[in-house]
Amino acid sequence: MPFLHFIVFIAVSLLLFAALLRFALRGRARPPSLALVAGLAFTAEVGGTLFATFGAGAGWHWGWYFGVPAVATFVLPPLVLGMSLREAAVFVVLALLASPLIHVVFSTLFGWHEYMPFWRVPSLVD
Repeated sequence: MPFLHFIVFIAVSLLLFAALLRFALRGRARPPSLALVAGLAFTAEVGGTLFATFGAGAGWHWGWYFGVPAVATFVLPPLVLGMSLREAAVFVVLALLASPLIHVVFSTLFGWHEYMPFWRVPSLVD
């Protein structure tokens, strides 16, 4: 993955993850602090992306290098933030939709296919 693609993916993932958390927790009287949301986003997205990049490059089975970051994304926020079942369900559903959405957008608009290399999406620039 080219370095620029990696940085852009990370930045978009961080912002989207934080937005999904904020949306899922919108009904709380006291939403979590920005620092806590940023820490969770950094751990799940930056840590998960680095783990996936390393795992893919090392030849690991895709179940490991996609599975571990997915677990961090779906399990860590509900546990750390003490989400209700409703909050967790909203967050997990949105997070499940966000990953393919990011892939489709970047693949279609920019021709960046490495985010989900096993699912080829046609590009407007190819």
